Amino acid sequence: MIRGMGSSALVRRTEQWFVRQGAPTMIEGYGFRSHVLPRMMPALAFVAVGSLAWLVLQQSSGLSRWVLLGLVVAVVAAAWVLLSVFGRRMPVFSPRTTALVLVAYAAMPVITPTVQYLIDSKVTAPASGEQPASVWGALVLFVLFFGLAFMATTLATTYGLGALLRAAVRHVIADLRNSLHLLGRALPPMLFVTLFLFFTGELWQAMNQLRWPRVSLVVLLFASITVLAAAARLREEIGRVEQDLRPEVLERACAGTPLAGVDVPEALTAGRLNGRQLRNLLVMLATRQLVQAAVVGLGLFAFFVVLGLIVVTPAIAEQWIGAPAQMSLVPGVPSAMLRNATLFAAFGSMYFSVISMSDAEHRHRFFAPVLEKVERTLEVRAVYLHVRSRVPA
Repeated sequence: MIRGMGSSALVRRTEQWFVRQGAPTMIEGYGFRSHVLPRMMPALAFVAVGSLAWLVLQQSSGLSRWVLLGLVVAVVAAAWVLLSVFGRRMPVFSPRTTALVLVAYAAMPVITPTVQYLIDSKVTAPASGEQPASVWGALVLFVLFFGLAFMATTLATTYGLGALLRAAVRHVIADLRNSLHLLGRALPPMLFVTLFLFFTGELWQAMNQLRWPRVSLVVLLFASITVLAAAARLREEIGRVEQDLRPEVLERACAGTPLAGVDVPEALTAGRLNGRQLRNLLVMLATRQLVQAAVVGLGLFAFFVVLGLIVVTPAIAEQWIGAPAQMSLVPGVPSAMLRNATLFAAFGSMYFSVISMSDAEHRHRFFAPVLEKVERTLEVRAVYLHVRSRVPA
């Protein structure tokens, strides 16, 4: 007999643990109506009430505006807390409730500008003698805003981005505490690859003309390469974990989870992962990799800025560029220097992330800790599926 088996409460607590870990798709039978929509309710209510707050601010002035705004904020905060508690219970919405929630949300971008138009036409416009603004422009903007908010909330809730971002902040703090060790190991090979390119005149000419939006696209491109590299490694790591689901490994993984104390007398077989679960694990792995790369990137950026301030005088920068250098908002610092530092920081971060996945020494020091959360999630999932199969229908 397996201790702790057959408890539906244990299964529910484990499912809530998956949500807190940022891996909600590991829940068996995970779906929009059963799991995603109930947890979206606080965010949807915030967007809906926020549109009403906008209407309040439009129609009030002076002290009354701030009093009304304070009441709206209080109502939103109370609704957020209540709906969050409701969502943690992981209720299942009926088809009728689901339709009611979606229709109510879809009606808000129509109701708000319509009410605004009616108020303007009945009150504001007659008093001022002005014609009320057309409702159609506001309607289009509100529909776009509400639609984008709904899609963003759906993605964030489906893949547990809120929990992953909170974990990322904790990891940033931990990485910054250990930044000297991390940068001491990561910077030397990065500088060996990038240092001499920093003094290339052609690159300074290009960076003097390149605007920040394009530099941001280059940074995004390097980040995308990091995510693709993580995706390539994820399949291999999943296969390795699925081949080693011995009882002692599973018991160690379940320590500190609701499944702690569950006896697993034999090796388990991992359940097949669907596409959504694979994407969730990729988001989990990529988020942690990008956070670690960002710490390395900040170190590289600071190094190149300090190096540029020491070596590259305004006269040298003008000689390399072939024209007076465009100055940044920081007095005495050319924009080309900051863009160069950003470019090399992004490239160095990408290079570090890829090397940490392939080089044996870097993998042991930097990538193995990142993989621990993914590995543990898969191991706990194997026990969760085993426990769930023993729950009476």
